[in-house]
Amino acid sequence: MKYLAEYKDGDRVLDIYLCKHKTSAVTKTGKPYDTVILQDKTGTLEGKIWEPNSAGIAEFDALDYIEVFGEVTSFNGALQISMKRVRRCKEGEYSPADYLPVSKKNRDEMYRELLGYVDSITHGPLQALLRSFFVEDKAFIQAFQTSSAAKTVHHGFVGGLLEHTLSVTKLCDYYCGAYPILNRDLLLSAAMLHDIGKTKELSLFPENDYTDDGQLLGHIVMGAEMIGEKARQIAGFPGTMLAQLQHCILAHHGEYEFGSPKKPAIIEAAALNFADNTDAKLETFTELLEGTDKSGWLGFNRLLDSNVRKTRTDG
Repeated sequence: MKYLAEYKDGDRVLDIYLCKHKTSAVTKTGKPYDTVILQDKTGTLEGKIWEPNSAGIAEFDALDYIEVFGEVTSFNGALQISMKRVRRCKEGEYSPADYLPVSKKNRDEMYRELLGYVDSITHGPLQALLRSFFVEDKAFIQAFQTSSAAKTVHHGFVGGLLEHTLSVTKLCDYYCGAYPILNRDLLLSAAMLHDIGKTKELSLFPENDYTDDGQLLGHIVMGAEMIGEKARQIAGFPGTMLAQLQHCILAHHGEYEFGSPKKPAIIEAAALNFADNTDAKLETFTELLEGTDKSGWLGFNRLLDSNVRKTRTDG
């Protein structure tokens, strides 16, 4: 099998991939076409079917495994596949494990490192809260280790939520050393818990799509609720500490237009917002740069709101 990440401009394609999404539209001249998002464990690649009613294009839907024949082209700095023939595959023709994008990092090692941060928390009720999630709740642990951190923006792979959470926690730990005014126990606890609502906001792979609760409530609100439910089961959990922790969760996107119900009102909430945004932006850049073999200017990127260029290494 040739994985999607291995393709270059001009390559021929003849292999089986998971159809993650499929949408139909028409060109300005009224001609129908389909846009398909193909997926394997190395990531996703957009495909275009310019003649969807031709004899070589079989009927298929999202989450079907399809054999694709076509050619890789480059458009606005990104690769896509011009799909000439498509065949829906039968069970037994493929191994599902080949089609789930996974973190490049070892999940067991990342989780052990995260548990080390749990153990470093000195505030008794906060550590008890963290342990109620990351040590005692087996269903949560399974979901947390296998969930993505986003549908498409960044860390959209199995283990992505764990990888993102650990990165944010490490950044916050650095902040605490650089700015001693920060309450380390509160900030690191917030960092480890800031995206736990994504275990309920997004379904697991291969769907990796928004659940009904995810659409209606979102991970920020659900995460704050999950923390409140666990905290109420811990005798004597300080009310002020709980409010501050939940505030960090509710404010971690920083601005109302970015989905935050609150803006940061305490320094720990501001630090968490900076760490979360740093990791999300740099991972978005990383995935963009690794997803193209084009050099120089790559064109305008909506997520980064900028015309993006690869760093020169020739001086």
